[in-house]
Amino acid sequence: MVISMKNVDRQIKDITITLPDGAQRTYPSGTSALDVATDISPGLAKVVIAAKIDGELSDLSLPIINDAALELVKKDADEALELIRHDCAHVMAQAVQKLFPGTQVTIGPNIDNGFFYDFARDEPFSSEDIEAIEKQMRTIIQRGDAFVREVWDRDKAIAYFKDKGEAYKAEIIEDLPEGEDIKVYRQGQGDDGWLDLCRGPHMPTTRHVGDGFKLLKVAGAYWRGDSNNAMLTRIYGTAWRDKKELKAYLHQLEEAEKRDHRKLGAEMDLFHFQPEAQGSVFWHPQGFTIYNQMEGYIRRRLNDAGYDEIKTPQLIDNKLWEKSGHWGKYRENMFVVPDEVPQGSDDGTHDGPILSDKAFEKLMALKPMNCPAHVQVFNQGIKSYRDLPIRLAEFGCCHRNEAHGALHGLMRLRQFTQDDAHIFCTEDQITDEAVGFCELLQNVYSDLGFDDVAVALSLRPETRVGDDALWDKAEEGLRKALVKTGLEFREDPGEGAFYGPKIDYQIRDAIGRTWQCGTLQLDFNLPERLDASYIGEDGNKHRPVMLHRAILGSLERFIGVMIENYSGKLPLWLTPTQVVVATITDKADAYATALQEKLVAAGVRADLDIRNEKINYKVREHSHAKVPYIYVVGAREAEEGTVAIRELGGKDQLVKNVDDAIAGLVDDAKAPF
Repeated sequence: MVISMKNVDRQIKDITITLPDGAQRTYPSGTSALDVATDISPGLAKVVIAAKIDGELSDLSLPIINDAALELVKKDADEALELIRHDCAHVMAQAVQKLFPGTQVTIGPNIDNGFFYDFARDEPFSSEDIEAIEKQMRTIIQRGDAFVREVWDRDKAIAYFKDKGEAYKAEIIEDLPEGEDIKVYRQGQGDDGWLDLCRGPHMPTTRHVGDGFKLLKVAGAYWRGDSNNAMLTRIYGTAWRDKKELKAYLHQLEEAEKRDHRKLGAEMDLFHFQPEAQGSVFWHPQGFTIYNQMEGYIRRRLNDAGYDEIKTPQLIDNKLWEKSGHWGKYRENMFVVPDEVPQGSDDGTHDGPILSDKAFEKLMALKPMNCPAHVQVFNQGIKSYRDLPIRLAEFGCCHRNEAHGALHGLMRLRQFTQDDAHIFCTEDQITDEAVGFCELLQNVYSDLGFDDVAVALSLRPETRVGDDALWDKAEEGLRKALVKTGLEFREDPGEGAFYGPKIDYQIRDAIGRTWQCGTLQLDFNLPERLDASYIGEDGNKHRPVMLHRAILGSLERFIGVMIENYSGKLPLWLTPTQVVVATITDKADAYATALQEKLVAAGVRADLDIRNEKINYKVREHSHAKVPYIYVVGAREAEEGTVAIRELGGKDQLVKNVDDAIAGLVDDAKAPF
């Protein structure tokens, strides 16, 4: 409705609505965002799908009681995808219960690029069922049923869902805090009506979901992620603003499947996984060559940037983890190892008389991160302000007790290695150290083929350690560093860690996916907890600022990203086998052997293939393994001192004399640093 100010009852409280451009309008209390949109323009009211009231996403129909800042959300806004996917999940659940009565609906959140819903059903869904569900969803969307928000009494809601046989929904409500409003959203009426427990918000009608959606797959999932609970059936879907966006995403999925590092890793004989070592990788010689090349490259970069490399223990007493704060906050993600200590030998760390064969038990833990151990290295000996900054780097092997269902090839492991480093510096050195790190990170990413980097500066959260003056200095230091390096960045208020602000870096790969890899985090907390200090110019003790930083993050994960980004065709310097010398006839065996030996002597990773197989078979096999170059030699090449070069993916072959072929490959195979 359009609010006519001449007809407003003056006994109703007036409220002031502030629009994004700063304009203010006065309306009666209880006016909705849709009312405001209609008052501004009837055309605007037709295209808005939700509102942000004082920054919080809300239904258009929700009454606004007090003065508020209002932003009207259209379908092209970032928030629109969240709403489309949320509403699409509700439509899917309605379709499932329409087609399969007796199926219980449990939970159905948004996820990256889509949504899922878990259902309690005796039989799994078939591919034919999925097609029928999609068809029913389109019927519901076409009807354009309104999403209507209702607030119910707690006991009424529990009784309603129990009466319907929805035990899971009743359990969710029973677990909610006493006094919390029970919100229900209804879509449609009568036989076509349906409702679900939901906090919202929603778009105005089901029609606003549109046709840019598709159901993708069915999987199993435990209720509330607990393997002791019932197994449910999960349906995954994706939803976008329109069919064009959907088509682009489905194409990306197809490309991602072709590039899957697990598939390519098997084809290229790089690594494998097996049940006896869940979440850990078995590197094969070819794959470990990639690993070593990557580690060696980063090590050279760190040495050049003034880092000192260290190595710290895998097993550390839980007392240190308690002191650092990780035991209380991260205990469930740590692998804990009991350690039996002979009675009378104190803590078991030195030789001494054993007074009894009885033992007491203490707890050790495999380190999930390296930072507390690095503080221990810093704490050895007295440090002066003249010693700072101190940059300690480690290729630290870490263990985290990830859930079995979360493990995913190289991308999510229980055992992994970080290119980890910690910088101990003064407050005045924060900006210079941040600048140095940003430049180092940019150079590394550029060398590895990633020039599209998104940067976020995460600022102080509501709950934090350290005074505001220190936070002001830290945030401004990071801000100045980003400006100085020319990196574009967004600021995320409230998203910093409790111990300090941070910069996060996301790289975009060849098919448009983003990967969170690099990070720079300021920490005021850990130096305090672990009593790190240096002697300042004034002769007194001071706390250093600790910068946690990583560029690749996990080496294993980054190698997985590289494999998928390059679809297995890695840069030549990283490729395990850079060239294969393959013979056409056994008359060229001696020539081929000598050529391969020359290549190896020149520093090229070269293999020899003198098997009694046809050359087309050899070329096909090595191309499948993503070998960049195949040097083909036969009787003519042996006689003329030449080689026929076949490049991976190329159709033609180039003939060169041996010396030129070797020199060219040596130049191309050099690491970027």
